[in-house]
Amino acid sequence: MAGFFAELGIPVYIADVEAKKLTERSKVIRRKLTALLGPKTYTEAGLNRPFVAKAIFNDANLLAEVNAIIHPKVGHHFNRWVKKQQAPYCIKEAAILFENGGYKNCDATIVVTAPLTLRMERLLKRDGTTKAAIEDRMAYQWPDEKKLKLADYHIENTDLKLTKTLVKELHKRLLRS
Repeated sequence: MAGFFAELGIPVYIADVEAKKLTERSKVIRRKLTALLGPKTYTEAGLNRPFVAKAIFNDANLLAEVNAIIHPKVGHHFNRWVKKQQAPYCIKEAAILFENGGYKNCDATIVVTAPLTLRMERLLKRDGTTKAAIEDRMAYQWPDEKKLKLADYHIENTDLKLTKTLVKELHKRLLRS
């Protein structure tokens, strides 16, 4: 969905992508993650994602510690990125924007929903992962109903043509506000 905003010329910051980049290039993150999770955290190829995912998505405390290492760096990176933008507004796409309190730093929020079966289907296709791995991640995310109570806007993303139309309509609203 963020891609539809990008097509309209709106800068989009995808927090998960930037977090992955930061875990690869930040020596501070590398050092802290290795100290927390052990020497298998990184390989010669970079972050050992399967090892890290297995460790953190089975231990809420460990997940919180990893998030405390990575999220502040992503937040700082995002703030620097925002200052460089010249558009009327920008989009920050983040899977856990509400859960980590990041929504408090946004002028407005959009919650994008889809039925669980459709989300699962899309994630299996996109990420090439397992249903169990997706369920492990989703277990740490708030239910849509909770996020919707805090959101300024809601888009249901079930049909891509309709979603694109809804994004265009929301874009016009955001330009007016």
